[in-house]
Amino acid sequence: MDHTYVVIMAGGVGTRFWPFSRTNNPKQFHDVLGTGKSLLQQTADRFDGICPKEHIYIVTSSEYQALVKEQLPYLSDDQILCEPVRRNTAPCIAYAAYKIAQQDPEANIVVAPADHIILKEEEFRDTIRTALAATAQQDILVTLGIQPSRPDTGYGYIQYIQDGNGDVIKKVKTFTEKPHLELAMQFLESGEFVWNAGIFVWNVQAIRKAFETYMPETAEIFAEGNEWYYTEKEHAFIGKAYSLCKNISIDNGVMEKAQNVYVVLSDFGWSDLGTWKSLYEVSEKDQNENVTDGTHILYNTNNSIIKTPKGKLVVISGLEGFIVAEFDGVLMICPKDEEQKVKEFVADAKHHGTHFV
Repeated sequence: MDHTYVVIMAGGVGTRFWPFSRTNNPKQFHDVLGTGKSLLQQTADRFDGICPKEHIYIVTSSEYQALVKEQLPYLSDDQILCEPVRRNTAPCIAYAAYKIAQQDPEANIVVAPADHIILKEEEFRDTIRTALAATAQQDILVTLGIQPSRPDTGYGYIQYIQDGNGDVIKKVKTFTEKPHLELAMQFLESGEFVWNAGIFVWNVQAIRKAFETYMPETAEIFAEGNEWYYTEKEHAFIGKAYSLCKNISIDNGVMEKAQNVYVVLSDFGWSDLGTWKSLYEVSEKDQNENVTDGTHILYNTNNSIIKTPKGKLVVISGLEGFIVAEFDGVLMICPKDEEQKVKEFVADAKHHGTHFV
């Protein structure tokens, strides 16, 4: 545990979760599941026993620094890495890796998004420990792969080499981003594919070498900060560094190119909670297959997700397969099967005032 660190990525806006997820208060800061804790707080708690609290780092947008501090008050300012602009996951991971390396060149790092759901937390911790044990000994890049339960077209897929041994760590063969349905069905039939959970484990030397090899400009940008990390000049340096960074994911920038990538086959009740439909799928349902949060009287309403403010009585009659979501002055009513239109709704809502998005 002495050299284990956790980096939680908490800078996204989560547009597909509108109207709950807003630019000034995205979904990772909400108690989406009604547990009394936000997704960010649940994610940080999940690493209890994996690393000490002073080894948890949050990478977020500058505008959310106060929200992070409020929800995780035990963090020091040095543990909240503020991005001046959004540049996807590669620069965010590089920033954290180069900063942590300055403090601990033997660091073994877990990188996780702030907005995922994990239902079997003990299994998750065991999986993380398995990955950490491997990366402590070898310079490999490890990702977690979830056993797929359906041919979902919203997830990335990882193909691994079936080596016949019973080890849960497998060499990665290919990455495929969000395939069409027929291809996803073929993936499932082959038995060689898992969902890409977007959770990574590596030692700090391995990830720095990977940046130097596959994203040398990014490596150079963040290596220049070595004398400024953990000083009052870090903020100014990062402002300049991010203006030079490409907008690119760690998958595109490193994982799809590297030769030393492995996957840990995992099954711990995972969902990336990207959409209203994914929240519906992981939530408890009543006898009419409805997921509800709020005060409701429902008539002849089935297979719907209804999330409204606690102090408001909502009466609904005759809905089948709908999303009804109200938050902070915005009410959205939309068929569950048309949830891909939410981004369109957000774009159009801007014309009625930026406070609605």
